Amino acid sequence: MPACDNGARNVIWSTAHTFIYAFVALMVIVDPVGTAVVFAAMTPQDTAAERASQARRACLVAVLVLAAFGLAGARLLETMGIGLPAMRIAGGALLFLTAIEMVADRHAMRSTDSERQVAARTDQDIAIFPLAIPLIAGPGAMTTMVVLHSHAGGSAWDIAAIEAAAGATVLITLVALLSARHLTKIMGESGASVAGRVLGVLLAALAVQLAIDGVHEAFPR
Repeated sequence: MPACDNGARNVIWSTAHTFIYAFVALMVIVDPVGTAVVFAAMTPQDTAAERASQARRACLVAVLVLAAFGLAGARLLETMGIGLPAMRIAGGALLFLTAIEMVADRHAMRSTDSERQVAARTDQDIAIFPLAIPLIAGPGAMTTMVVLHSHAGGSAWDIAAIEAAAGATVLITLVALLSARHLTKIMGESGASVAGRVLGVLLAALAVQLAIDGVHEAFPR
């Protein structure tokens, strides 16, 4: 019995560790507060009901995209002949570029000037583009889902923890989007800018670690 108890505790600890790691990584990349600030700027003339509808649909699409990419992304890479070490190195490079943009000029990679101009037109539905993709489920988040699933090693518990982390991240993003107007008033442009830059530094460190892991796997000692 003690051996069984230790085994169960190890599984619980491993699953909790996987969830926390995945949750922190996705939160840094998705940046719910920063996304909410952009969302508020995109919908200055929309009613509260219209903003809520777009936020809910965007988050639903985003969580489905992230879940699907996490579960099927590795198989897609295998079909294309791309190894996981290459994906980790490429993902680290991509995330590092995103981090640079977050520190220097927030959201420049996730929404271009033309995308923001399209979104600003209140007669356009921004739920799918650019809110769900690429603001929430962007290339960085998709890459991270694939890398996280590769670390899971086929463990059903770890895979469930990663998907739960993605769901929790999107849920928090939904809350942030629904509170976008209040957040912008509380934080102001300066507060949002500082938060974005801090997250950018954390994302840069995560990107470098992913690239290092990929190099170690590609060129084992």
